[in-house]
Amino acid sequence: MLTNNIYQEERIPTQFERFWRSYRANSLAMFGLWSLGLIILITLISPWLIPHDPHGQSGFLLMPPSWDPSGSVEYFLGTDDLGRDILSRLIDGSQLTFGASVIITFIAAFVGCLIGILAGMTKGLLSSTLNHLLDTVMSIPSLLLAIIFVAFLGFGEFNVLLAICLALIPRFVRSVYIAVHNEVEKDYIMAARLDGASDFYLLWHSILPNTLPMLAQEVTMALSIAILDITALGFLGLGAQAPSTEWGAILGDSVELIYLAPWTVTLPGLAIMYTVVMINLVGEGARQALNAGVE
Repeated sequence: MLTNNIYQEERIPTQFERFWRSYRANSLAMFGLWSLGLIILITLISPWLIPHDPHGQSGFLLMPPSWDPSGSVEYFLGTDDLGRDILSRLIDGSQLTFGASVIITFIAAFVGCLIGILAGMTKGLLSSTLNHLLDTVMSIPSLLLAIIFVAFLGFGEFNVLLAICLALIPRFVRSVYIAVHNEVEKDYIMAARLDGASDFYLLWHSILPNTLPMLAQEVTMALSIAILDITALGFLGLGAQAPSTEWGAILGDSVELIYLAPWTVTLPGLAIMYTVVMINLVGEGARQALNAGVE
């Protein structure tokens, strides 16, 4: 093929192109990416997608989904014990569950990564003390930490989100601290220091690119934990309160109907499971693609 390049050299792909080429070769990761993109789109435009008022009560109580002979296409996923459309409530609740989880995860990731980088780049008593302190905090499950924070802050959706965000920060601090600390001790960093490279240059060009697979894994895990913790606290009645459309609160309201109207429980549960599985598929695909690029 004709080209303006007189040397006829093969073009070297950029780091992002290598990543995307490796990611695109993973069919499961691509399926998860398209599915997650659909979930994000539904979350962003949910006010314009809901077919009925999510809090409006119709005269059709416990109507089964449309594929049941006694169901109706108008209420595609059926109704609950108060006649509210389940599809509308699930779409509306995506903002309170998935959207809120994304926001608090990225806030926790930003704060935790900043503290972890500062701790990983330092040595001495401060670094050792922080390491042992985080070991102690990480031994406590994030849901238990969130419940402890809720006990101090009080009930409510905002307090639950703040509590889960605070519970996720130590996870990022610990992971980033270990990754940065291990990279700093490597020979190529010491050689670059001898050549006069500054700490910021080493951090931006050498340390952070080598910790991206770990960051992808941690963000994926934290986002899954955030969704499960929000729904768990909503289910227990510590988070979103009725008549909220948060998926955990919907489960808590309908748990008594599991034998009478099982779709009122299984459909929100499937929404939670599907979202968490797709997030993990995307995160695992990104980690593998980043590792392939490094190798």
